[in-house]
Amino acid sequence: QVQLVESGGGAVQAGGSLRLSCAASGRVFSSYTMGWFRQAPGKEREFVAAIRSGTTFYADSVRGRFTISRDNAKNTVYLQLNSLKAEDTAVYFCVAGTVVRPVDYNSYNYRGQGTQVTVSS
Repeated sequence: QVQLVESGGGAVQAGGSLRLSCAASGRVFSSYTMGWFRQAPGKEREFVAAIRSGTTFYADSVRGRFTISRDNAKNTVYLQLNSLKAEDTAVYFCVAGTVVRPVDYNSYNYRGQGTQVTVSS
């Protein structure tokens, strides 16, 4: 079993930056896709970014502003959030697993509890 614990969320002004971390414990395979989704109040959960064997995937809304990276030795995935906007306000969830489509939340084997990001304009 794999557990995912997110950290790094918080409140920031528009234009600011945050770095989210997701620490995985248990039997984590370097071949797993790891990624991030987010859900804002009253909105559906949406794909943010994923990384698999060095290949990265981004939602159009965050490409160029967010960067996903991974440290396999630490079983940790990071999401650097730059140039934050009010519309980035959401709970950010970490996911991991063997998936075909990184944008499909339900296909991931493991999911974290989420960390809140609040951006004020």
